Amino acid sequence: MTEPMRKPAEAAPARLGALAKLPVFLDLAGKPAVVAGGTAAAAWKAELLAAAGAEVAVFADALDAEMQALLARGAAAGSLRHTGAAADAAALAGAAIFVADAADEARAEAFVRLARQAGVPVNVIDRPAFCDFQFGSIVNRSPVVVGISTDGAAPILGQAIRRRIEAMLPPALADWAGLAKRIRDRVAIALASAAARRRFWERFSDWAFTRPADGMNEEALAAEIAGAAAGPEGLVTLVGAGPGDAGYLTLKGLRALQSADVILFDDLVDEDVLELARREARRMLVGKRGHRESCRQEDINDLMVKLARQGKHVVRLKSGDPAIFGRAGEELALLEAEGIPATVIPGITAASAMAASLRISLTHRDCAQSVRFVTGHSRHGRLPEDLDWRCLADPRATTVVYMGGRTASEFARRLIEAGLPPDTPAVLASGLTRPDEVIRGGEVRGLGALAEQASGSAPVLIGIGRMFQDVRHQADRRPLPATPAPLGLR
Repeated sequence: MTEPMRKPAEAAPARLGALAKLPVFLDLAGKPAVVAGGTAAAAWKAELLAAAGAEVAVFADALDAEMQALLARGAAAGSLRHTGAAADAAALAGAAIFVADAADEARAEAFVRLARQAGVPVNVIDRPAFCDFQFGSIVNRSPVVVGISTDGAAPILGQAIRRRIEAMLPPALADWAGLAKRIRDRVAIALASAAARRRFWERFSDWAFTRPADGMNEEALAAEIAGAAAGPEGLVTLVGAGPGDAGYLTLKGLRALQSADVILFDDLVDEDVLELARREARRMLVGKRGHRESCRQEDINDLMVKLARQGKHVVRLKSGDPAIFGRAGEELALLEAEGIPATVIPGITAASAMAASLRISLTHRDCAQSVRFVTGHSRHGRLPEDLDWRCLADPRATTVVYMGGRTASEFARRLIEAGLPPDTPAVLASGLTRPDEVIRGGEVRGLGALAEQASGSAPVLIGIGRMFQDVRHQADRRPLPATPAPLGLR
């Protein structure tokens, strides 16, 4: 392989940071649990313990309607019973866990003393200072269970995080996890090597997020086990990272990052996106930037092939959308010729991010009947020689120019020569969706001056068309305060 101008740089995964609490999952099946209190809050904790298989005894002199209803259902199932008015040392003997609802701090302290004497871990509801453990928020795809803790500081925040994770995890995940539990011994016997087992379970995990629960029958399962035993089968996934902000990464893109063995990423990919990747994945910078020391495309191609043939899942992570000026076609053609499986996960392109930031439509029916994505940068660093300038000068279209910062002045001149009115609105955006995002408005005849104002290494995007008319008189438009990233990705 020819030595690249710049060798791919590998970033070491960050070490585990400090934990406010250690997440631990208790096996309570068939074990005694004690709940002190008859309130609605105590009823919820009692129901939670019973759902985990515990034999729950409730001690309370008065029962809220919710606790009464719970005890009626639980008594029929044999998992809940109302035992007495007050919990004492005898009640806690042999208990695996103790939950209490205290009316005041004095009562909370009494519960803690009782638990200490019995050697039983205690949780005093909504009083973190008196707790040996906390429940947190739960996402239930049992046997997959996700626990979320905010160290007692913000339970509502924990619930918000839970809702976002709920949206990410398909309900069928519970059935897939159940299947995994049933076939675990079979896979261990059939696949002697750790590498083969890992290959199978990684593929299995991908199915859990992409197939219905009944998508794996015995015949298909046997074929996949045999395939894992036969040897490594690498693959490459081209993933669009979006314009910058990690919140714009798609769910499919996130899942690919979390199943990758190696990530080959571009210069423009934001560090927050990389932080969403599987911790054990190798991260290798293979950026290509104009007028800078860069990796050659040929070397990136060779690296993808080499890693895939080692049985790795290689994620080629590209800024924006891989299919829009991302050289995805060249990479896919090469992988196909080499017989390496490859898939593409599209990303949100910068043009869409710019429209969202400006709160406009690129195809507003009063302004444009078409949108054109154009590159302002050929492989030789100049304007492409085969652009159809008469077509691009159509005032009824919206034109978005990628990589046009250095050629903005020449691009504008050619458009005007082809008949586009010089006062056609235009914008120049840099750092879209990033903290340093700036969008400057003007006219086509002033594009060169706008480009000269752009500084730093942030990518530049140019928009031309009538829908930008409300922006052209604004010298410097900065974004609104950031909105929360969807699905809790940040």
